[in-house]
Amino acid sequence: MKFFIDTANIEQIKEAASIGILDGVTTNPTLISREKGNPEDIFKAICEIVDGPVSAEAVSPDWQGMVKEGRHLASLHKNIVVKIPMTKEGLKAVKVLATEGIRTNVTLVFSPIQALLAARAGAAFVSPFVGRLDDIASEGMERVEQIMQIFSNYALSAEVIVASIRHPMHVVRAAMIGAHIATIPFKVIEQMMKHPLTDNGITRFLADWEKVKNRS
Repeated sequence: MKFFIDTANIEQIKEAASIGILDGVTTNPTLISREKGNPEDIFKAICEIVDGPVSAEAVSPDWQGMVKEGRHLASLHKNIVVKIPMTKEGLKAVKVLATEGIRTNVTLVFSPIQALLAARAGAAFVSPFVGRLDDIASEGMERVEQIMQIFSNYALSAEVIVASIRHPMHVVRAAMIGAHIATIPFKVIEQMMKHPLTDNGITRFLADWEKVKNRS
């Protein structure tokens, strides 16, 4: 499973890249709003750090506007993937952009049928939001499992990005299901690397090594 980071913060992206696990980046208008600078400059800076897909979102309400935005965003860098919302207008834009060879990531997917529609329209990536489904007492990972089954049934080429990840177990379940990608907030990436037994083991080993050093 590939790991993306869900942020527009350059320092967090650099830190995740330094670990050697980073395959791509997803952003959205909310994440961009938290950072200083022109959005286009942020996208370009991210693309210089990560040699993989970088999602930049179109915000127009109609398909014509999304297509225009998508063409412009894709022109910024070869790694840019245009993020499109899961709406009727969005699907129209996905179809047009796909015929032009522009990759899209259909976002705000909450059901298997939405994911299927996005893949059939020509999306390169489909992003089911698991955390937000959990928030309304619906099992987000069950939706991912259903999506993966459908995509496997029909050998659909779109990759599934598990999004709205809230904790490490979302990542574990995504991997067990066989999802192609998990896009993970920096905080959760840090949590994934930690375990109390690891910390305790390091403390004990260092204490024992001090005993060895003191023998001389």
